[in-house]
Amino acid sequence: MTEPGHRRAAILHADLDAFYASVEQRDDPRLRGRPVAVGGGVILAASYEAKRRGVRTPMGIREARGLCPGLIVVRPRFEAYVEASRAVFDVFRETTPQVEAVSIDEAFLDVAGLRHIDVAPVEIGARVRAQVRDRVGLPITVGVARTPFLAKVASRVAKPDGLLLVEPDREEAFLHPLPVEQLWGVGDVTARRLRGYGLETAGDVAQLPASVLRGVLGPAAGGHLFAVVHGLTPVRLVTDRPRGSVGAQRALGPGPHEAEHVRSALLALVDRVCRRLRAGNRTARTVVLRLRFADYTRATRSRSLAFATASGAELGAAATALLDAAAPLIAARGLTLVGVALSGLEPDAVVQPALPLDGPDPAGLDRATDAVAARFGSGTVLRASMLGRERDVLLDHTARPGRRPSAPGVAASDGRGEHAEPR
Repeated sequence: MTEPGHRRAAILHADLDAFYASVEQRDDPRLRGRPVAVGGGVILAASYEAKRRGVRTPMGIREARGLCPGLIVVRPRFEAYVEASRAVFDVFRETTPQVEAVSIDEAFLDVAGLRHIDVAPVEIGARVRAQVRDRVGLPITVGVARTPFLAKVASRVAKPDGLLLVEPDREEAFLHPLPVEQLWGVGDVTARRLRGYGLETAGDVAQLPASVLRGVLGPAAGGHLFAVVHGLTPVRLVTDRPRGSVGAQRALGPGPHEAEHVRSALLALVDRVCRRLRAGNRTARTVVLRLRFADYTRATRSRSLAFATASGAELGAAATALLDAAAPLIAARGLTLVGVALSGLEPDAVVQPALPLDGPDPAGLDRATDAVAARFGSGTVLRASMLGRERDVLLDHTARPGRRPSAPGVAASDGRGEHAEPR
């Protein structure tokens, strides 16, 4: 697959274990060692105790309880997850400047440049794991290999809470016995198709020429899989790619839901995402509405504005217009999740403002609410439509009676605990 010594195994894939559920278990000692799921009507994340009993995402709560009668379901606390993620990424960036974020809970680290001033890459991986455990209080798995793809597969094999090194001269011996589902980029549909042809392992796939794989899976997927099983995937990280979008979503649970309830939830998500947008000194030009239905199908709708903006009023109006247009689809399929993403991001150094012909400057209101949220918490200022029906959201984002704030990795006085994501 590759010549021995061709390149050191110096790419780390660091992946937090069952992230949302692990955060909940960290913050609440009563949840530790017990099956925990994070979600509303649909499971967003499950602890390994729950996964071992068959709980998966995006499974419904009723089905999950049937598989795991003792399942503890907690509401998501996205701000806690973001805070934990930031603390973990601080550890990554203190280790090396060459960090490529994959998602809120995983990243690649290139430590090849540290070979003359630090320990071996696998020892760096062990140190990262220890620092994340000690400073943030979360378990994390690290795979170490020559390429990002192999490092990702190594971390999958090592989960949970493990460390695995794949040396360049052992790549084929490591990869070829693995079932096709373990390969990064091979989903359920592709795996079923491969198994339909009698291809059970990566080694089985490696016996086929590229032309056959392209014929079975299509040019792009077949070519990618050929590269995967022969160690021909890229070896470098992409660390300077600008962020393409920013978003948030919320599980609503089984419906039906009142239209105003869904609208309020969407506007709350827009407010949250716009605060992040403004904190990063960015503007957005395109609003994307994301919907998930009771049959687990999904739909997206988007609208682009004439000018990029960070105005909560303008972006909220675009999002709700998309929601109104999707009303017949929602009525037919039953909505279980709503989300919003802002794309077409640009620096806010040059912004084309609109004349405030309809009232006060909305940017002033945005600045004021951002300042209040930064000082007192995002649950301090809510839209009037959120009051009453969203009391649980308010409690999740503000100090609770008898609870004092805790530093990352330190349990709060009322025993709230960590959480984990489904991995």
